[in-house]
Amino acid sequence: MMTDPLPSRDAALALVHQYTASDSLRKHMLSVEAAMRAYAEKLGEDAERWGLTGLVHDFDYERYPNEAHSPTEGHPSEGVRILRSHGFPEDILTAILGHGTYTNVPRETTMAKTLFAVDELTGLITATALVRPTKSVMEVEAKSVRKKMKDKAFARGVNREDVLEGARDLGVDLDEHIDFVIRAMQGVAPSLGLAGT
Repeated sequence: MMTDPLPSRDAALALVHQYTASDSLRKHMLSVEAAMRAYAEKLGEDAERWGLTGLVHDFDYERYPNEAHSPTEGHPSEGVRILRSHGFPEDILTAILGHGTYTNVPRETTMAKTLFAVDELTGLITATALVRPTKSVMEVEAKSVRKKMKDKAFARGVNREDVLEGARDLGVDLDEHIDFVIRAMQGVAPSLGLAGT
């Protein structure tokens, strides 16, 4: 069991706000945090540690974009260097590196596999909620997300292959995985702007 002290959630959130101006990107990180916490609780893992990993995984995405998919420059490598200087533990940093497939960092821990498995999926769930008349995640069901997933023109930025590979690597049924992440997001819907109109 790891005993290194974790930075506080407030400190992590301050970094998110310092580096990320985009409201939708901030909400994405809150979605991933919620899914990570829920999975940690389900699996008997450290919810605080997993939640922090989700919360900061994309904090550098806006400031250090990485269109070239460099394994060592830009997002997420630049963010990991910053997080290291703020005392984030190595297992969190390795998980964050692993969520970018182009870093070639293997996802060996359950935490790393979970981060990868929920990252793109939260985006798909958010997009599915936002096209509903109420814009509420409370009305989103796994089958509607699956249907939207098949429509290549819908939420074009979401990598479908990552969603499928993530569930596979985590060893979970895709429908159950989608349903689980929806429920995690429903638990924090107001902070995601998805509580409905």
